[in-house]
Amino acid sequence: MSHIALLGCGLMGQPMARRLLQAGHHLTVWNRTRSKAEALVADGAQVADTPAQAIAQADIVITMLDNGDVVREVMFGAPTPSTPPAADALRVGSLFIDMSSILPEQAREHARLLTERGVRALDAPVSGGTLGAEAGTLAIMAGGDAADVAAAHGVLSALGRPVHVGPAGAGQLAKLANQMIVGITIGAVAEALLLAERGGADPAQVRLALRGGFAESRILEVHGQRMVEGDFAKRGSLAIQLKDLRNALQTASAMHFDAPITQALEGLYADAAANGMAGLDQSGLFCELKRRQTAAPEG
Repeated sequence: MSHIALLGCGLMGQPMARRLLQAGHHLTVWNRTRSKAEALVADGAQVADTPAQAIAQADIVITMLDNGDVVREVMFGAPTPSTPPAADALRVGSLFIDMSSILPEQAREHARLLTERGVRALDAPVSGGTLGAEAGTLAIMAGGDAADVAAAHGVLSALGRPVHVGPAGAGQLAKLANQMIVGITIGAVAEALLLAERGGADPAQVRLALRGGFAESRILEVHGQRMVEGDFAKRGSLAIQLKDLRNALQTASAMHFDAPITQALEGLYADAAANGMAGLDQSGLFCELKRRQTAAPEG
């Protein structure tokens, strides 16, 4: 089994770490808030004091961090002028798998910096949320060399279903496409259920009636259920959904691609965040759309 280092033990990182441990891998973990890493000790993980310490002996390094700027800071930034970047501790020939959601251009730049160090690199963001992370059913979108994706398959398959989608940065492009679909569909489900409720229908029964028809989706199934139950405890994150939509728009702009639907939804998520909902699950967009209805007269 592989010696793996995992950097980032948050909402997604913790259940992913447990899946790797259950698969028999030796796992060293690091997190800026140490208590989140220490929560994995009982499962068999070792905790490192620094990223460099975590990755020094690893065959495979996985990052699950907040965004591309954080990945760059953790791996390539120097805490002090006398301290080398953590990436310098990577073993030549080791495999770096960034499963964070970052910009495609950042993924390509990180791959370049790692290749210069003799390290193989994949960008392999995921979809499926904490439920998928716990069950090991994440959709994994891998960008990089096909041979490196094949080499990582045994590890990634403990977390979900890896698919090679293209060269460096392509995994992040696929994740942006995923987040566009997720963010837009959450808005569609929320608005439809609120319309049904305004007209006197039972939104829970409307959701049930729609299941199995052309409106069926994982979003209707999972996030729609949260909406009808009023359960917006964070599994995913509205703030991260907003970040991903902004990344999609930034990438689209650089490609001279017009994305009006994504632009509209970015505005709605931005309003939700500005109105105090950033800490909710992304299905909490329902709350922002419902708030807007209070100003709209019935009848």
